[in-house]
Amino acid sequence: MRKRVLTFLGLVFSVPAGAVIVQHHDAVFGSLAFAEPPGLMEGCGDVPEAVALATELRDRGLRVERYLETLADRERELQVAEASLRARLTELKAAKASVRSGSTHSQTRLQSDIDRLVAVYDQMKPVDAAAVLTSLPADFAAEILMRVDPGAGAKIIAAVEPKQAALLTTHMGARSINRK
Repeated sequence: MRKRVLTFLGLVFSVPAGAVIVQHHDAVFGSLAFAEPPGLMEGCGDVPEAVALATELRDRGLRVERYLETLADRERELQVAEASLRARLTELKAAKASVRSGSTHSQTRLQSDIDRLVAVYDQMKPVDAAAVLTSLPADFAAEILMRVDPGAGAKIIAAVEPKQAALLTTHMGARSINRK
């Protein structure tokens, strides 16, 4: 029973102590990197193995210190790079939103222009519309014919020469196939 209580109390006190050590590792371990504190070699200067061991430990301690400094430098560099990347990401998201809204606006304007053009052809007499459409590029004329009222489109195609009507109808069919 006493062993369990002592074990439990030991765990209760050691876990917070370990957390404090982890949080303040620079202060705790920074002072431990010195392999040769003053007075360590007192009375051992005549033992070559002890001197060699102390020298080796000091050298290792210095290497560990340099490595820890390098790690700290890299950590700072990574933090700066991360902040830079986050700022750039924010800029890119803002630019993307701006482009998206601009693209939507230009698409709306384009659709409005196309609707006005189609309305003009809907109001024209089929013979006049056919005369204008035959002078346009076939793919553009087919696009207009696809968008006008089907009744008006049929009258316009009927007013076009048969070869030109076949060409326009082919373009209209190809446009429909390409959309699928």
